[in-house]
Amino acid sequence: MNVLLRAAFVLCWSSGFIGAKLGAGSATAVTILMWRFLPLALVLGAVSLARGAWRGLTARDVARQSAIGLLSQSGYLLTVYYAIQLGVSSGTTALIDGVQPLVAGALAGPVLRQYVPPRQWLGLCLGLGGVVLVTTADAAARTGVAWWAYLIPFLGMLSLVAATFLEGRSRTTVAPDAAMTTHCLTSALVFTALATGTGAARPPGEPSFWAAIAWLVALSTFGGYGLYWILLRRSGVTEVNTLMFLMAPVTAVWGALMFHEPFGVRTAVGLCVALAAVALVHRADKHPDRGRGGGRDGGGAGDRDGEGARSAART
Repeated sequence: MNVLLRAAFVLCWSSGFIGAKLGAGSATAVTILMWRFLPLALVLGAVSLARGAWRGLTARDVARQSAIGLLSQSGYLLTVYYAIQLGVSSGTTALIDGVQPLVAGALAGPVLRQYVPPRQWLGLCLGLGGVVLVTTADAAARTGVAWWAYLIPFLGMLSLVAATFLEGRSRTTVAPDAAMTTHCLTSALVFTALATGTGAARPPGEPSFWAAIAWLVALSTFGGYGLYWILLRRSGVTEVNTLMFLMAPVTAVWGALMFHEPFGVRTAVGLCVALAAVALVHRADKHPDRGRGGGRDGGGAGDRDGEGARSAART
């Protein structure tokens, strides 16, 4: 059963990048995101009010969750969708997103003053090398895509890292349903304002647009997010963090099959390098260095930051 749940989680989370590609053919990024979050926020808001999900939370707690949602959903998803709209492949955006835990783990030392094992630093460098390989291969194979378009997913990844540390510094534990609803409400307000301000609020009449919206809500939001919490309770944070790095190769293959996105030798090598970085970091989490008396902190920092990133991210 656990194997099936892991496989379903990887597919559902990866579906977010594919859904963005599906919708990009009929609408702009802000239109897709507005209609993805607006109905969802209304439903979740009504359910949360009925259940008293925010009971016991202060205004400061809700404001912090709104800020986390602004970074992890609004900022992150807008950059991902916009990059795909500009022509960056779904596999490349997924891979850039996938190095987020490595960046968060590396920054845990200077930002949170927690010891980071040398293997995690090595894993970060290796993972970034994989990203460079895949990105350059994608750029070489896709003519007509501006070079700066490949920097946009990096901005989204950094936005997700910022959300990770903002949540990591919180002293209040917020229930998952309250956090998710707050994030979705924030995103709905942001994307509705952006779409209305740019004249992109009216949805297109093509059935493919609504199919993409249904895909994103059912598979990406409920499927990916719901299975994340199930696996978190069953297997722990480290296991879920490792699964997150499978999103890039799955999305790359999925994109090649559905959209004929390029998948050459350099792309395959880059994905293998990124997976090797994951294995290295995962090994460091299981066997942290103890020479400086901070081995426990090193593992804890990776777990806590990983959990913050995943609970913040809603692809």
